[in-house]
Amino acid sequence: MQALDWRWRPKIPNLGASLKSPNRLFLMPAAEALINAPEFTVTELSSALKRTVEDAYGHVRVRGEITGFRGAHSSGHCYFALKDDGAKIEAVIWKFAHARMRFKPQEGLEVIATGKLTTYPGSSKYQIVIEALEPAGIGALMALMEERKKKLAAEGLFDEARKQLLPWLPEVIGVVTSPTGAVIRDILHRLEDRFPRRVLVWPVKVQGDGSAEQIAAAIRGFNALPQGGRIPRPDLLIVARGGGSLEDLWSFNEEIVVRAVAQSMIPLISAVGHETDITLIDFVADKRAPTPTAAAEMAVPVRSELFVELESLARRTMTCWQRGQEFRRNELRAAARALPAATELLAIPRQRLDRAASSLPRGLKANTHAHFRRFAGASARLTVRVLRGQLTQAKHRLTVSGERMTHSARTLLRNRRDRFAGLEVRLKASKLANAQAQRQRIARERERVARLAERARRALVTVTQRLQARVAHSGQLLGALSYRSVLARGFALVRDEQGHPLHAAASIGPGARLDLEFSDGRVAATADGDRPAVARPVKPAVSEPKPAAPKRVIKPVGQGSLF
Repeated sequence: MQALDWRWRPKIPNLGASLKSPNRLFLMPAAEALINAPEFTVTELSSALKRTVEDAYGHVRVRGEITGFRGAHSSGHCYFALKDDGAKIEAVIWKFAHARMRFKPQEGLEVIATGKLTTYPGSSKYQIVIEALEPAGIGALMALMEERKKKLAAEGLFDEARKQLLPWLPEVIGVVTSPTGAVIRDILHRLEDRFPRRVLVWPVKVQGDGSAEQIAAAIRGFNALPQGGRIPRPDLLIVARGGGSLEDLWSFNEEIVVRAVAQSMIPLISAVGHETDITLIDFVADKRAPTPTAAAEMAVPVRSELFVELESLARRTMTCWQRGQEFRRNELRAAARALPAATELLAIPRQRLDRAASSLPRGLKANTHAHFRRFAGASARLTVRVLRGQLTQAKHRLTVSGERMTHSARTLLRNRRDRFAGLEVRLKASKLANAQAQRQRIARERERVARLAERARRALVTVTQRLQARVAHSGQLLGALSYRSVLARGFALVRDEQGHPLHAAASIGPGARLDLEFSDGRVAATADGDRPAVARPVKPAVSEPKPAAPKRVIKPVGQGSLF
């Protein structure tokens, strides 16, 4: 007998006159139902689903995070997906809609998309055609970022005049980033390729709670390193992080990080996120790099190129030197040909020398005669009378000077004596006043020490009482929580031969050695292996009615609380 399939069948077109009534209960076999189902082509089915989805939803607003966005297609259209914690939906923005959008899509950004829900028959999936796009979740952050940017700009932290020049070839480079990410490996790899330098890494968190404080502390820590210390002070700093959403990069927009970058005395490069990611430290840093790899390229030149340039400069220097030497050699030869002979140069000086030699004896005689006349006149003026007069005037000037010096010494001594007497009086008065002030101060301090000693004594007594009460309470709590208090109420603790406590009778074998612990001591015991079966009572065939015995009410014995 063929099994029948009872199902509720709606009206299906093109099935026959007997099935024209909608919502009829049909009695048909399952195989016949499958044979009578209508056939659709793939295109017809996809079109029907497309119309159903578009008619049922129309325009919708969807909130999610942009993922898979790699920029506009060569045709101008944009293809990506919106996702949240549980699902993902494909999205498309046509060229004309993308051109008039004020807010452009970005990878990792949470947005609210407005558009029409439709399907794409080519891959049998549904998608949303976005007509408008606005940020979601970051609106407050963006407003806060703009407000903070205006505030810091008003303070002059973004001025180009305060930014420092990067060193051409730093000896030590400090990097502030996460030690577990790919950023530090990219920086080290690029430095190794271009010009190997010593790198100091200060590991920090680059997102999440406390990351901003760690980044600011790392920047200040590098600046606090002394010159010539055990840890060398970096010549250049790089603050780096990979790409992410605005929430992920928010640590680099914190005011504490921006001010730490502004206060850095070491030139600093900001390499946070990708080229499209903007943070506040990009404006205050001495240089902004689009990526961490680009920051490493800015930090050092290419070593091989420097070698080539150095060799070129050496060759040019040698060529210039050789040309200069050749030019000076030619000039020397030309000057040597133009110079006159030595005899011609010395002819006139030799003639002047001969004339001076011939006139020298006459000049010596005339000079001797002039000096003799001058000495003779001076000796005529030096008589005994003149010398005595000069000695008398000198003695008179000496006597007058001695009297004036004696009078001045006495006056100065008298003034000094009066001054010292006044100073002595003032010193005695100051000593008395100082001694009185010190005695008063000592008395005040003695009173203060006595008050503090009394307060300390009272505080010590109070603390001792509190600690004693706390110890007593802890002892009571310990006694209440101890299993020995349970044993004191009549219970026993059963242990096996190894001293492990037993919790069930099934874990005890026949003849097992047991240790029973009571409140007043321990007792050894042996488990009884004979457990006779309990016989069921046999009901008599004819039993006389017996008076019902009063039921005995057994009151459960409470175990009590351990606390």
